Amino acid sequence: MTGLYAIAVMEVGTRTVHILGTTAHPTAAGAAQLSRNLLADLGERTSGFPYVLRPRQPVHPGMRPVFTSENIQILKSAPQTPKMNAHVERFIPSLIRHRLARGRTGTCGSPRRA
Repeated sequence: MTGLYAIAVMEVGTRTVHILGTTAHPTAAGAAQLSRNLLADLGERTSGFPYVLRPRQPVHPGMRPVFTSENIQILKSAPQTPKMNAHVERFIPSLIRHRLARGRTGTCGSPRRA
């Protein structure tokens, strides 16, 4: 079985999850396009997001220039704060169940909200 990477973003204030896509082989170009799709979906609300808080894993290099071009800082979560990722970590199992139940893989054309 091949591992899949789920690319999702959660608005912590509203707990709205934007599922950008899933892929077995993430590329810089694909990550950049998914980031551009997210920013286009947010539209005017983009100015309300001064930063992206990333988990322990680094942000894919393709995403960094897209966010920084919109003056959105990428901040690393603190190592001693395990609850910081709790919202997304609770969402991941439901995303896995959803994808396995529907048998879907591949990236979405535009961000989906959950």
